[in-house]
Amino acid sequence: STFAPNFKINKMTFEDFDLNKPLLNALNDLGYTQPTAIQEKVYSVMMSGRDVLGIAQTGTGKTLAYLLPTLRQWKYSKDRSPQILILVPTRELVVQVVTEVEKLTKYMNVVVGGVYGGTNMNTHIELIRNGLDVLVATPGRLLDLVLNGDLRLKMVKKLIIDEVDEMLDLGFRHQLTSVFNLLPAKRQNLMFSATMTDKVEVLIDDYFNFPVKIEAAPTGTPLENIIQTAYHVPNFNTKVNLLEMILQLDADMNKVVIFTATKKLADELYEKLETKFDDIIGIIHSNKAQNNRFETVKRFQSGHYRILIATDIIARGIDISDVTHVINLDTPDIPENYMHRIGRTGRADKKGIAITFITEKEREYQAAIEELMQYSIPITELPENLEISDVLTEDEIPQVHMKTLQIKLPKKDEGNAAFHEKSAKRQKVNNKIRRRDAMQMKYGKPQTRGAKKKGG
Repeated sequence: STFAPNFKINKMTFEDFDLNKPLLNALNDLGYTQPTAIQEKVYSVMMSGRDVLGIAQTGTGKTLAYLLPTLRQWKYSKDRSPQILILVPTRELVVQVVTEVEKLTKYMNVVVGGVYGGTNMNTHIELIRNGLDVLVATPGRLLDLVLNGDLRLKMVKKLIIDEVDEMLDLGFRHQLTSVFNLLPAKRQNLMFSATMTDKVEVLIDDYFNFPVKIEAAPTGTPLENIIQTAYHVPNFNTKVNLLEMILQLDADMNKVVIFTATKKLADELYEKLETKFDDIIGIIHSNKAQNNRFETVKRFQSGHYRILIATDIIARGIDISDVTHVINLDTPDIPENYMHRIGRTGRADKKGIAITFITEKEREYQAAIEELMQYSIPITELPENLEISDVLTEDEIPQVHMKTLQIKLPKKDEGNAAFHEKSAKRQKVNNKIRRRDAMQMKYGKPQTRGAKKKGG
């Protein structure tokens, strides 16, 4: 008989990782069997102790990529100061990462906690005093706790910074460098970013020890699971009309995130859509109260809300599963932000749809996005029955700039007196008061400068 070799290649599973039983059991409970590309590439490098820079899109599983090797190497200590420090840019991301750690450590004695700004410090002080193994934090609140003497960082063995490019864009560089300077010199640094910017490069050069760069789904790669399309639309109010039409006609739109460039636009859009989609629409941006933000995300995640209006920071700050559609009410002026936005859909091997509305002014942004992706977004014709609005918003009305002319008036001739006397308060008077007179007014008698008395 002839020997027939088996050329079937089996995909790697988490069983192939050097994971302990508690972590494997937790992964089985969660239904995770096969690692994503970034999880597979990062694991062995992190286990070796090298510094790592991971470049990965939103939705590629990078949270698990850094948590698995970090938790695998965690060892119990009697000192209850954190051994693992995870820095993230937003409160929502703090809550999300804490939840992930809790799920993965279901069969371990790891204690995790999260701290972030905009809430009572005493709650966080109590949390830290009770002892933590893993601390997830926003940079500002972390520094507050350290500088107040409530938190010690001397036990930190691993520093993880997630969404570092977003942190730097939000102006956290000074806070990040302050944290670096407070940490023990002997530690492993792990940084995850969706984009490789000059700011990220500088931070690495200053604080990392020859990190291994690991890339999965580069920034400019169109995500295969996402069908992209766009409409050329004349103005904001026509965009709203088109949006209403799409939302009402497409029954498959059961979990839609609509992105706007600003908080003001988000509020305006919500006001216009609220009456027609009252019970199924929510809005979230940084001006909303923390509890309101958490509750809105919870309702959208559970399916109570079908539509969520959000600003760009939410594209990076929260993890929502099963988003069917992303709609860009405006075209982002930063190409990478387009990738972050559409990356909210088409996750976990599911198909997603991204729709973008583009005005004449925004076509240059479209060109920059397409250049980054090396892909032309297909343009769909506007529906024939779409109402094209001629009402412009305040921002859309062309600004007419009148040149201000400085007219130099001729000096009045002393001989040409005015027709009326100036009022008393407009008369030019020499108001200079001699010191002698000022002393007289203040003390009732002239004060001398201490002249010596004659005689004696």
